[in-house]
Amino acid sequence: PAALPPAPLGFTDVNLNSRNTYEVSRRRSAPEHLPHGGTAPAEPASPPQEPAERARHRVGIAGAGSSFAEFFTRNFFTKKTKELKPAVQSAPGWKLFGKVPPRENLPKDSKIIQQEYEARTGRMYKPPPPSARRKNIEFEPLSTTALILEDRPANLPAKSVEEALRHRQEYDEMVAEAKKREIKEAHKRKKIMRERFKQEENIASAMVIWVNEILPNWEGMRATRRVRELWWQGLPPSVRGKVWSLAVGNELNITPELYEIFLSRAKERWKSFSETSSENDTEDAGASVADREASLELIKLDISRTFPSLYIFQKGGPYHDLLHSVLGAYTCYRPDVGYVQGMSFIAAVLILNLEEADAFIAFANLLNKPCQLAFFRVDHSMMLKYFAAFEVFFEENLPKLFLHFKSYSLTPDIYLIDWIFTLYSKSLPLDLACRVWDVFCRDGEEFLFRTGLGILRLYEDILLQMDFIHIAQFLTKLPEDITSEKLFSCIAAIQMQNSNKKWAQVFASLMKDNKEGDKNHSPAPKS
Repeated sequence: PAALPPAPLGFTDVNLNSRNTYEVSRRRSAPEHLPHGGTAPAEPASPPQEPAERARHRVGIAGAGSSFAEFFTRNFFTKKTKELKPAVQSAPGWKLFGKVPPRENLPKDSKIIQQEYEARTGRMYKPPPPSARRKNIEFEPLSTTALILEDRPANLPAKSVEEALRHRQEYDEMVAEAKKREIKEAHKRKKIMRERFKQEENIASAMVIWVNEILPNWEGMRATRRVRELWWQGLPPSVRGKVWSLAVGNELNITPELYEIFLSRAKERWKSFSETSSENDTEDAGASVADREASLELIKLDISRTFPSLYIFQKGGPYHDLLHSVLGAYTCYRPDVGYVQGMSFIAAVLILNLEEADAFIAFANLLNKPCQLAFFRVDHSMMLKYFAAFEVFFEENLPKLFLHFKSYSLTPDIYLIDWIFTLYSKSLPLDLACRVWDVFCRDGEEFLFRTGLGILRLYEDILLQMDFIHIAQFLTKLPEDITSEKLFSCIAAIQMQNSNKKWAQVFASLMKDNKEGDKNHSPAPKS
């Protein structure tokens, strides 16, 4: 037979390249070799291993009439298609409503995409090899900043030289900043560790001195200059409770047995209050049934709010019942005082440093001091004298801040009451509050007001920029980052001397003036 003409270049083999499920199924169901007569041949169709014969037969069909495939190819696909490749024998792909042949135009490799982009744009850039990209970086932040150095995905154009250099510069700057911050934080941590280690060494050496030299000779050495200097530096935690007990004393002559008596009485009262609120023991003079009931309810409420961050005094904590016992026993021991808000913090600090009975003894004697008794009994006349004495030294040491407070009519009671009621254990961090307690046990009530002036001196610059509301809020809740070194350096700078008069002398003169004023205003005796 005569040679057949070559197939037109615009012809598309639907069976190989089409992803139309209907066309594929139609061609699979129809016979592959139909003669011009329309009858099926007697011999079977040619096997797929003979591509030349199949191609010639397809050309004959295409040239016999106007094929739909040729029509669409000529009208819609004007560009010449590439030479057809034989189908790859592989598992068929999947499509909705049936199987389709696997897709031949697989995703291109990133190198091919980059070459095509370079050929189209004329830009030639060869990125550095991955192995040499970060080999000179000694420090790399643990974050996503390094992603800026990564190549773009394969389906996007590669970075230009300028962009890659800019990203490298930005990354180096980020790494340098992160490294600088890390070095600064590392130096800060090292400094804190050195200070802590030095402090632990000082505490260890001081503990030996306290245990072996001072405590065995307490009465003879407590007032010496050496002991007072050691005291100012802070008591070792192992001897703190013992020194507090000795410094506070036991003027009330309370014994552990007496504590057990008042504790059992408190437990009976709790039991009676839980069973019935109408029948109560009224043997304690000076306190009504309602007052005692209110005190017991207030104790229960305040215990849950005592050092809440420690989770040891709340219900279920290891010291909850202990704190409840000490406060309950005190309400029975001093019904004239009862329970006042703020006592729970003082008792809690003592419990953390002393045994139960010793904590109660120190607690009762501490609250029996003139200053604490005046505040907890809410003796207004005495409280005003303490505030007046405080203002004398306030004006002497911090005149600018004193005038600033005066301009807003901000009186000491707004911030001092909370500090004095809790002995700074609520306002300051616990370890710093304990150090304040150390010197308070040494110097007495004067140091409480000196500490208040030290706090005002420490934050003087900030307070001078604030108004009434912000000052009151700030002093009610002091910053948590306050350190003992800064505070005690400010406390040391406070001079508790006015016109050659010390705290005790100024307070005594205020008491004398008040008594003379009372005499002048007293009514004349009847004739």
